[in-house]
Amino acid sequence: MEKKVPMRTCIACRVSKPKRELIRVVKNGEIIGLDLTGKMNGRGAYVCNDKACITKLCKQKLLNKVFSCAVDEAAYKRIEEEFLGKEK
Repeated sequence: MEKKVPMRTCIACRVSKPKRELIRVVKNGEIIGLDLTGKMNGRGAYVCNDKACITKLCKQKLLNKVFSCAVDEAAYKRIEEEFLGKEK
């Protein structure tokens, strides 16, 4: 029997992909950041491992809706910088 592959939807482009292909953004208390291991505690949302989706996430402030709270500009900047740093 074949093992079921967990699927998740990117909050930027709304495309459903296997969990391993996406990056998890986690909110643990007041801390919001990228969870590259996929194992951190907290509320998670998934975004494609793609610069366009990360840019859309930041530009449209999609985390505010997903986490139902006001996410400050610094958190979006940090996510963008973490992603760009990981990309190199």
